[in-house]
Amino acid sequence: MKMIAIDLDGTLLNNESEISNENLEAIKRAQQEGVEVVVATGRAEFDVREVFSKTGLSTWVIGANGATIHTPEGELFDSVPIEPNDAEEILSWLEAEDYYYEVFSDEAILTPEKGRDLLYIELDRIRTANPDANIAELEHALSKQFGQTGFKKVPSYRQILASGAPLYNVLAFSFEKEKRDAGWRRFEGWDDVTLVSSGLHNFELEHKYASKGIALEKLATHFGYSLRDTAAIGDSPNDLSMLNAAGHRAAMANARESVLEVCDFVTKSNDEHGVAHAISHWLNSVHS
Repeated sequence: MKMIAIDLDGTLLNNESEISNENLEAIKRAQQEGVEVVVATGRAEFDVREVFSKTGLSTWVIGANGATIHTPEGELFDSVPIEPNDAEEILSWLEAEDYYYEVFSDEAILTPEKGRDLLYIELDRIRTANPDANIAELEHALSKQFGQTGFKKVPSYRQILASGAPLYNVLAFSFEKEKRDAGWRRFEGWDDVTLVSSGLHNFELEHKYASKGIALEKLATHFGYSLRDTAAIGDSPNDLSMLNAAGHRAAMANARESVLEVCDFVTKSNDEHGVAHAISHWLNSVHS
């Protein structure tokens, strides 16, 4: 085993968005045994560094669903931004249709000033229409979404485009299934973008040559590793590309069905140190 790629939310992080000591120790053990550990996430790299800030952990980071790769020292190794014309068409449509959205640049998560109000309106609508809905669960999902680091509010998508900064990932979030489905239909089949989902309430867009799987291949090539000697752990559909690319693959017990179907084995859940369990499985297999 030469390299292990690990998803963040729902995988390395528990449901309180924390990394357990068990997971930390397993990663450190892998590094001590010469395994290159990579965190592969839909989040921005600078947000990952904040998550790591009190752990002493240092890894390569595949960010923005594969649109960026950063070294353990935080230097940009590779990037594939969305084409400007595609970014304009995506953002203008999302804003016209009243979606909450986030755009990842090198230094910030750009989001419209009134974007969060749209989600609170959706929550109120659900609360009124369905008194039995689990509002606390939805509020927790909102808290996790807003708990990222590096938000910068802007009046409109026009300011985002005017900056000329490379844009790596566009995430749209809605509690309303009909709205998410409409967004998925709008962008499904586009030749120049990758369309994925990293959670129950979102869909995300990147350049067609940006995915966790492509990024994993780039790092394997950089280190001179065969993909047969790589492993990946994930829980959501945006992990499928790297799970399909890796030689060994583990699904979290809390994984979506599409992830469970492609994996070699199912580890424990993200609240049961599933990453540590998978890493131990692989390392012990090497020594047995």
